[in-house]
Amino acid sequence: MPAASGVENVPLPPALLQLAQRGIQRRYRTRARLIEEGEQGGSIYIVLSGRLRAFLSDARGREITLGLHGAGEYVGEMSLDGGPRSASVEAVEPTVCAVVTRETMLQHIADHPDFALALIVRLIRRARLATESARSMALLDVYARLKRLLEERASAPAADGSRPIAERLTHQAIASEIGCSREMVSRLLKDLEQGGYVAVAQRQLTLLRELPARW
Repeated sequence: MPAASGVENVPLPPALLQLAQRGIQRRYRTRARLIEEGEQGGSIYIVLSGRLRAFLSDARGREITLGLHGAGEYVGEMSLDGGPRSASVEAVEPTVCAVVTRETMLQHIADHPDFALALIVRLIRRARLATESARSMALLDVYARLKRLLEERASAPAADGSRPIAERLTHQAIASEIGCSREMVSRLLKDLEQGGYVAVAQRQLTLLRELPARW
């Protein structure tokens, strides 16, 4: 595999760019699995283009999405402690990554203390997001979680007050993110569409007006 040359065109912070240049460039097709939860692994994946999804799954195949990561982000840093992978990661579209070994990452941290600080801040941010997600799952009902996701993904209001969601979200993708069944998502979105709150065209959602606080 070629070294990760050409990463200069990706908008990365200087220290992360230098790390990416020390990695191996690899391409992944849609749905390709990069990381398997529970396995041992020591590579970090820096996204140069495309998008990755980190998720958890159970024995029955049910999944919950932990996060989506696009160009300029990276996954796999939890393996720095030498433990098993804490989540699975797959490509949600054709993706190119710079793959860096654990040893290279540790050497880079030693050479660039500013990157070590950025890594700590990133891990703290992820811990905060995990706490907020757990709070949401425990304290909010399914509709409240759906409402929150739609409002977070929607763009700023247009002149007519509508807020399109640029990302084409499938019902299964939404269900994985908010921790419920696809059928429940389909039912709620259909109710919202019939109520004039949401419009759906070619799998693209648009919020037509402010969503009700409860459903």
